[in-house]
Amino acid sequence: MYRYVLKRLLLLIPVLLGVSMLVYCILDLAPGDAADILAPDDATLEEKEALREEMGLNRPVLIRYFEYMWNLLHGELGTSYLSPITVWDAFTQKAPNTLKLGLASVIFAVGLSLPLGIYAARHRGSWKDALSMILAILGLSMPNFWLGLLLMLLFALRLGWLPSGGADKGFLSLILPTFTIGTGMMATLTRTTRSSMLDVIRQDYLRTARAKGVNEEVVIKKHALKNALIPIITIIGTMLGGILGGATLTESVFSWPGVGRLIIDSLNGRDTPVVTGCIIMTTMFFSVVLLVVDLVYAFVDPRIKAQYSNKNKKKGGEKKDGEKAATA
Repeated sequence: MYRYVLKRLLLLIPVLLGVSMLVYCILDLAPGDAADILAPDDATLEEKEALREEMGLNRPVLIRYFEYMWNLLHGELGTSYLSPITVWDAFTQKAPNTLKLGLASVIFAVGLSLPLGIYAARHRGSWKDALSMILAILGLSMPNFWLGLLLMLLFALRLGWLPSGGADKGFLSLILPTFTIGTGMMATLTRTTRSSMLDVIRQDYLRTARAKGVNEEVVIKKHALKNALIPIITIIGTMLGGILGGATLTESVFSWPGVGRLIIDSLNGRDTPVVTGCIIMTTMFFSVVLLVVDLVYAFVDPRIKAQYSNKNKKKGGEKKDGEKAATA
């Protein structure tokens, strides 16, 4: 198990290198740079070139990238072009808001989709199953930004019940963006839960449990759901991993002060260090969450835990056989 964790963490290094280089080079290909944003409207071409030289933007992109990665190896994500704040401070200021929004959306989605998916699986082929799937398809087919605008028009502008944006009103500010993100998540998770439960619900061991007189609710919740959790956990883990970068459009629609909106504002300002640093941190968070999900599999399904144990035993046995052969 420890070797597996170490191997996954080491594989994170080439992923971060590839992602950072890709982002850095793509931003360099985009027209304009931070000097165009910072320079006054009446600045001459010479003044803009002098500003580029002062900021180091006139050097080749690969030199700037390797300098950035060298600083990153020393624990520095760089400083924003547009403000004196460091990238780390900018990220840590916005990340709690995105995590709050993301976790609320996942809790909302899981709380509704698990019962709905189980209900649809238990009533397969009926109008209840069809209605559940229609709701899931509606959730999948509605883009987040479109749904967010509709909710804002209805509940903020027309009815005036909820704030239209920002995070100043606490829990009330969280309701509309949470519902917007959670609706898409709920649709995906409902379909996954239904499919996974259908694979399990007619297995022989469940028929045996029913034949022994076990209550149907116990059969579903204790036996069927537990064995159907692997794909469900995978989807939930992917949702959690995509929290930092996946709420970009919703944060922009509702002016939510999170990492997604920070990345959009930095892209508009050609603030390469902030964009690159935020995406690196998002990639790290996503990779760690997926690693945790893989480890959770071992606790949910004893067969996976046994596979880890057998691999370690085989490796230990091979070492002992090698030592005996060398001694002989």
